[in-house]
Amino acid sequence: MSNLDPKLKAILDGVKGKRARTVIDHILKHGSITNEELKDTYGYNHPPRAIRDVRENGVPIKTERIQDSTGRSIARYTFGSPDEIEDHKLGGRQVFARDLVDKLYEKQAGRCALSGVRYERRYLQVDHRIPYEVAGEADRVAEGNDTDGFMLVSGAANRQKSWSCEHCANLTGAKDAEVCSRCYWAAPESYKHIATRELRTVSLTWEGKAVSEHERLLKQAEASGLTLPDFIQLVLRRSRGLAEERGLR
Repeated sequence: MSNLDPKLKAILDGVKGKRARTVIDHILKHGSITNEELKDTYGYNHPPRAIRDVRENGVPIKTERIQDSTGRSIARYTFGSPDEIEDHKLGGRQVFARDLVDKLYEKQAGRCALSGVRYERRYLQVDHRIPYEVAGEADRVAEGNDTDGFMLVSGAANRQKSWSCEHCANLTGAKDAEVCSRCYWAAPESYKHIATRELRTVSLTWEGKAVSEHERLLKQAEASGLTLPDFIQLVLRRSRGLAEERGLR
């Protein structure tokens, strides 16, 4: 592409990741790339992940729907406008310093920040409180100093958060970091919404001898024809009503 913007070219030249590099080189040579080409030519069974790799380096990618030779609708990707370059993502994701992981593990007492369950260190993953798609990478990742910008979560919790964030109106729209900072997925300790929805949630875990209490509650819930969360809410409402009634006497 001889008419490539100099600023965009400089950013493209700095991308080193294999999947992102594959996408970039193909577009540079052919002008665009499709999901079909990513899968059939390069063997990427999840083409959007390869495109995401490019975007995570701050490179603007435009998506359009076209029809292939059979009339099927597929996605085609081209470079976007240089004005859409996301400077906060330049350089791509960084490797988390071991010191950062150590500090987070100690700070959280070995517990997943979202579920509260205690895990061995190797089962917890470093997660950006503000999604990378919104705020990019913290400058202090390499030094391991930014314990406020990250948290340790289990693999299951991380996948749940990723799905919720990817479908959040803020991430797909304005990408306002301030909105993210008030979300449960960024600050489960104190939040105002969950993916912009007016929701509240509590994660409860029974461990060791307390598991018998969980089994008792589960049986009571089943006998009432309720799920366990609904049954716990019912018990709390009844307890509150009883407390208010006694307070009036």
